[in-house]
Amino acid sequence: MRIDLTTEPGDPARPNEDYASVAVPASGQGGSLVVLDGVTPPSGDAGCLHSVPWFTAHLGGALSELSATRRDMTLLDILSTGITRTADTHRGTCDLSHPRTPQATVVLARWDADVVEHLVLSDSALLVEAPDGTVTALLDDRLSRVPRACLVSDEVADATVRNKEGGFFTAAADPAVASRAVTGTLPRADVRALAAMTDGVTRWVDTFGEGDWTDLFALVRKEGASGTVSRVRALETADEHTRTHLRRSKTHDDASVVFAEL
Repeated sequence: MRIDLTTEPGDPARPNEDYASVAVPASGQGGSLVVLDGVTPPSGDAGCLHSVPWFTAHLGGALSELSATRRDMTLLDILSTGITRTADTHRGTCDLSHPRTPQATVVLARWDADVVEHLVLSDSALLVEAPDGTVTALLDDRLSRVPRACLVSDEVADATVRNKEGGFFTAAADPAVASRAVTGTLPRADVRALAAMTDGVTRWVDTFGEGDWTDLFALVRKEGASGTVSRVRALETADEHTRTHLRRSKTHDDASVVFAEL
């Protein structure tokens, strides 16, 4: 089994709001991965004393533990429980009903000798490579369907469409949001490798148009997780002044990749 992971802040002077982890038992049979992209809030009150990195660390830790140890729970149950557990740690000090309470996108995957389970919530991505080399992108595309008029920037949506019917959903403080995730199960024999990534990496495809999902997967396999992020950073830097592609987006975003060759 080959495992490759990197997570890098967009700005070295600011904390990384992403979270990425992989768990593989000592036997080498089976495993799980978690990738979160914390949502950077606009300036102003968010009703919470805690930072986005605090939130992703707590939620990511809960999801990592549960997905690695609770095979009796579905990924939906794991996400719901992880959200509840995280909310309980600051329910007494913070307004968790605030629309800008800390939140994150989620990718979960878990595999054993028989199946590969997956869960995707919001705009991080899970790429699945079949034994014949075919790559399938497992996506929750609801954010991409939000009207541009509802976006504060190209990457931040107005609170009127966040965790609302007809908008899109992220993991915040309401465990019921787990039911909104895109989920599924694939036969283990149909999966050769997985690549989970935040939108700081998927912009290689959907912002810069350097290739399709198959091309991006090939880049991760060839140059590794860190090498792939370096390629994205070079594209961001080249576009920093012309804003040909990034327009209203931040120049450098936090970027995380987890590659698992099963």
